[in-house]
Amino acid sequence: MTSNHDDTKRSKARAHGLSRRAILSGGTAGAAIVAAGGAAAQSPFGWLENLAGQGFGGNSKPQRSEQAKAESLNDLRADRIPWRSDEMMGTVDRAIERYEKIAANGGWPAIQVGRLLRVDDDDDRVVPIKRRLGMSGDLRAPQSYFSNTRFDERLEESVRSFQEQFGLRVTGRIDRPTAAQLAVPARARLEQLRLNQRRLRDLMTGRIEDRYVLVNAAAFQLEAVENHQVQLRHRVIAGKPDRQTPSVKASIRALNFFPFWNVPDSVATLDLVPRVRKEPEYLEKEHIRAYTPRGELIDLKSINWDNVDTKHVRFKQDPGPHNALGLVRIDMPNSDIVYMHDTPMKQLFNQRVRPFSAGCVRVQDVFTLVEWIARHEPGWEQPGRAQAIVDNGQALDVMLSRQVPVYFAYLTAWAEGDGKAVFRPDVYGRDGLSELVGERDPDAPAPPVTLAP
Repeated sequence: MTSNHDDTKRSKARAHGLSRRAILSGGTAGAAIVAAGGAAAQSPFGWLENLAGQGFGGNSKPQRSEQAKAESLNDLRADRIPWRSDEMMGTVDRAIERYEKIAANGGWPAIQVGRLLRVDDDDDRVVPIKRRLGMSGDLRAPQSYFSNTRFDERLEESVRSFQEQFGLRVTGRIDRPTAAQLAVPARARLEQLRLNQRRLRDLMTGRIEDRYVLVNAAAFQLEAVENHQVQLRHRVIAGKPDRQTPSVKASIRALNFFPFWNVPDSVATLDLVPRVRKEPEYLEKEHIRAYTPRGELIDLKSINWDNVDTKHVRFKQDPGPHNALGLVRIDMPNSDIVYMHDTPMKQLFNQRVRPFSAGCVRVQDVFTLVEWIARHEPGWEQPGRAQAIVDNGQALDVMLSRQVPVYFAYLTAWAEGDGKAVFRPDVYGRDGLSELVGERDPDAPAPPVTLAP
C-alpha cells in the first residue's frame, strides 16, 4: 500500500528544535472520584459501600430532558489523560481492586437475554438487571427500589450510561446487545481489566515521547498527545474482524496529498476482481487502472476476469475525491503495510461500531490531525495550510523533518479519572472469552459494500 508521487516535488523542511518535555510530579494523579449521594440514594449492597470510589456514574433522580434523550454519538473519551500514562495505569489498578472485591463476593446476578425491555415494562428480569447495575456502581437508589419489577426512568438513565460506557447504541432499552454485555460475569470483566492492564504496561515500555499518536482499534478512536496531555481525539474506522488492524509501532514520516491508491493484492483478489465480474464498468467508474508489475498500462478490455492472476496484474486508483484514500494519506512505514488516511465514505463515522476497513485506519476530520502532525514544520505554524493545499488541487508530499511516533493498539477495557471502568466489545476476539465479543445490534445499519484499504 504505497503511494506513487513520481511527478511531484518533495517538500524540504528544517527542524524547529525539540519541545521541552513536561515534568510530571511524583505518584499518580487521577481525577477525583464522584462522591456518593445522600442516605436516600444508598446501595442495598452493604459490602459494596466500602469500595473506594463507589458512586461514580450513579443517579439519584432522572433529570434528562426528552431532547437530551435523543441518541448522540458520544463515544470519544473526554478526559485529557492519555492511555499511555501513569495516571491511566493508576485508574486501571483501582478499577481492578474494585472488581476483585465484587468477584470475591460472588459477583452480580445472572442476566437472561430475552425480549426487549423499555420504560413502563413490568418484568421479573428487571430485578436482576437493577441489582447488576447497582453492584457495578451504575445505579444508586433506596434498597426497596432493587426489588421492584418496574422499568422506570431512573433505570432508563442507568441503562443509557451503561450503554455509553460499553460502546453500545444508546437507547435506554435492554436490547439483545445490551443484555449480552450485562450478562458477562464479574470475574470475566475482572480478567478483561487485567489483560488490558498488561497491554497498557506494554505500551508504557521505554520512553514516553513528547508527541505521538495512538489509535485504539477496539474503541474506534485516535488520540494525539503532546506534553503528556491529549490534544486531539478523532473517530476512526478500523479493520473488519477478518482483516484486523494490527498492533503497530511506527513513525509518521510524510503526508501525501492527492495520493494514488495502489490496490493491495489481497483486496484485488478478495474484493476488486469479484466486484468487476458483477459490474464490468466498475473500474472505469472508480477511476481504477490496471498495470503490469513493471508499470505498463493494461487495456481493461483485454483482461480475462474469470482467470486473473493479481500477481501479474496490478491496480491503481487515480487521485481525487473518489479515491479510497480520500485527499490525504499519512505515511508511516511498517511491516504490516498499514497507514492512516482520509476517506470519501464519511457517513460511516456516524456509526458507533466501525470495523469496516481492510486493515488501515480512516480518520474523521483528518485535516485537523494533519495540521497537528505538521505544526512544527516551516509554513505550518498557522492553521489552514492543509485546506490551502487541497484548494490548490495539486499532488504534494510533505516530508516531515520531525517524525511523529504512532501506535496502533487494541484496548478493550480501561478506567477514566472519575473511577468508572470502561469496556468495549472484543470485536476481534483477542481477549479469549466468547462472551466478551457481544452481539451485533440488529438495528444498526449495514455498511455499504466498498473497496477500501
